[in-house]
Amino acid sequence: MSWTWTDIFCHPLWAVSTLLLGFIIRSQRRRPWNPRCCATRLNGKTAIVTGANTGIGKFIALDFARRGARVILACRSEARGSAAREEIRQRTGNSNVHLRLVDTSSLDSVRAFAEKVNEEEKALHILVNNAGVSGLPSEITKEGLEVSFATNHLGPFLLTNLLLELMKRSAPARIVTVSSVNHQKGQVDFSHFHGENITGTRMDSIYNDTKLHNVICTNEFARRLQGTGVTANSVHPGVVMTEVMRHFRVAVRCLFSLIGFFFFKSAEEGAFSSLYCAVAEETDGITGKYFDSDCALVLPSPLARDSALAVKAFEVCERLTSKKL
Repeated sequence: MSWTWTDIFCHPLWAVSTLLLGFIIRSQRRRPWNPRCCATRLNGKTAIVTGANTGIGKFIALDFARRGARVILACRSEARGSAAREEIRQRTGNSNVHLRLVDTSSLDSVRAFAEKVNEEEKALHILVNNAGVSGLPSEITKEGLEVSFATNHLGPFLLTNLLLELMKRSAPARIVTVSSVNHQKGQVDFSHFHGENITGTRMDSIYNDTKLHNVICTNEFARRLQGTGVTANSVHPGVVMTEVMRHFRVAVRCLFSLIGFFFFKSAEEGAFSSLYCAVAEETDGITGKYFDSDCALVLPSPLARDSALAVKAFEVCERLTSKKL
């Protein structure tokens, strides 16, 4: 029997050795700052986490609850949000965990949520803009906005803006926005906010564009908040095994899960960089920065560091989220 070099891929040892290598790589992954080693307490503090019913957001909320915070889970689904609330209460023994419904793709929903928070809450010390989607087909919301831009950026932008005065009165306070390393591939074209000039080949890049705008506007929030005691930073959570891929084809999701088991972060690990910015003593007073998935300060893309572009982008987002439109 003659063998060729490709026959090795059919041999059982190939599968065994590949699995073994994968487990070794997984066990040797660099461990960043660990929230379980951080003694910060949040008793008497209030925190809001968007998209807190699953994945990274749930682990962020879980950590806040363990530290004694009053935690508001800002979720779109009442059923899934209620399940997450009960799980977090049970696991932490903290009954001061509450669910408030919000859909960040709807500016009306964001306004209603923020209005209720401003009416009911005496203080807000931490806001984590975590909710986001990837792979959605491009469509226009009833407010005339491209749905991914509305969900990932304009909704969170409006929410942050509407809660700023409460956070200023509660200072010191921290704003954390979950972006992505993919922001480095993003582009700035304000017509995309309305779904214009987006071709079929650009559809998968919408996510990258929204994540770039996250960093740009977070930096501008930080500049405008100087001296108020409120900080604003953006983070990359890492490549994480979450439901963010749920809108992609089954084959893509299966491949993502297979590779991800060995090489990607868990949802709990994906929460580390956000928690680092939200609770660590080391990040106290740091603002207008971008942190990678290992909780290290890194430079974002050149577009994200363009201060003139930040002012323009911020003003465009203010106009787009104005009630007058």
